[in-house]
Amino acid sequence: MTKDELLIGASTIWVVITAILVMFMQAGFAFLEAGLTRMKNAGHIAGKNVLIFGVASLVYWAVGFGIAFGDGGWFSGTAGFFPSVNELVGVGQKPFDFFSEIPGAAGYLFEVVFAGVSLAIVWGAMAERAKLWVYFVFGVYFTLTYSIVSHWIWSPHGWLFAHGMQDFAGSTVVHYQGALAALAGALILGPRIGKFGHDGRANPIPGHNIPYAVLGTLILWFGWFGFNPGSTLSIDFGGFGFFAYVATTTNIAAAAGAVTGMAVAWIRLGKPDISMMLNGALGALVAITAASGFVAPWAAVVIGCGSGVIAVFGVIFVERIGIDDPIGAVAVHGMSGVWGTLGCGLFAVPALAAKLGTGHGGLAYTGSFHQLGVQALGIAAVGAFSFGTSFGALWALNKVWGIRVEATVESQGLDVHEHGMWGYPEFYIPVPGGYGTESHGHLGALARHPHAPAPQPVPVAKEVTA
Repeated sequence: MTKDELLIGASTIWVVITAILVMFMQAGFAFLEAGLTRMKNAGHIAGKNVLIFGVASLVYWAVGFGIAFGDGGWFSGTAGFFPSVNELVGVGQKPFDFFSEIPGAAGYLFEVVFAGVSLAIVWGAMAERAKLWVYFVFGVYFTLTYSIVSHWIWSPHGWLFAHGMQDFAGSTVVHYQGALAALAGALILGPRIGKFGHDGRANPIPGHNIPYAVLGTLILWFGWFGFNPGSTLSIDFGGFGFFAYVATTTNIAAAAGAVTGMAVAWIRLGKPDISMMLNGALGALVAITAASGFVAPWAAVVIGCGSGVIAVFGVIFVERIGIDDPIGAVAVHGMSGVWGTLGCGLFAVPALAAKLGTGHGGLAYTGSFHQLGVQALGIAAVGAFSFGTSFGALWALNKVWGIRVEATVESQGLDVHEHGMWGYPEFYIPVPGGYGTESHGHLGALARHPHAPAPQPVPVAKEVTA
């Protein structure tokens, strides 16, 4: 076996393992989102992560991978659709010659899990009130638009790549883009029933299981060691073992975000809110995703601390302007995604930018606004395209068929009405007017089950936002 063959073999193993780590992040989203929403929707919220990954996997194999990394086009790839044996087993060959040290199949596997993560973000702000069929239809549509933006920034043929935009692992491509679609959905759906009073003030709708949310965050943190380091796509990109440096900046940024998020919440809210700590860690992971290969460790800490502040004030701001975002997707993935992308323009080390062959050093080192301007251009372009197309598609779907469940369904829960089963069968699901057996059909039969325990209302002390 030659040296080149050993390098290809080792790089392929590395990329497949990190792809599996990123796929495991779907489990993290399932726990996080189910924990921060109500028990009557827990099964639906968790289960959709399997559904959307299935949708994304098929669409991305058929056309998304070709749009993102196929040869040709400054706007979109023009080759590599429905890839089969030759395209998937080839190494550094057309139409996926971008993957110079791994087979096309390894490239697909790694990139599709990123598409799945971005799609998972979309539903965070739409949780507890969107119809199930919307996951299918908009899931297909979003996977296509995601692939276009991916081509712009990550493909050597993309126009933002040509301008030198730095987004090492996807603060803009994955997180910002997913948050923009989530924001569009939240605006079109409107808030959940009872979220805002007649005076416009927000009412608390606490998540039902904070330990689930903690577990989900830890799983996501764990998966991020595939997300960022795996984006080297080989064991020698940036130098042999450079992925370990990327893993280090990722970890210390997340640590800084978690500590800062809790500290700021303690000062601002009067209590060290656990959900804000979790959002601080996740926001920091989102922000360092763009910068992990470009910045020094001290800058990673600065970026993480900034995200901790965003986690608290961003969530409060989104709620204050009347947007109901149960998971905090707009602040955590959107605002932190912007912060991390701009962070490259501020803190990118010139030697690292040269080593990775992307863009230039940041303002702090060069005194030049050039890289910061490129980063801002990317944010503006992706923002206009992703929000505009997502809002237009969801508006059309809502206009023709309606994407929000009926009020009765929302009040009684999506688990039973959408799936015919309970996430927690030992408990009743609240119905309009309080707890009881007033319902119809299958729900009524379950509610009147002779062995069902008597429901007990749970007092709400304060709002848990995340």
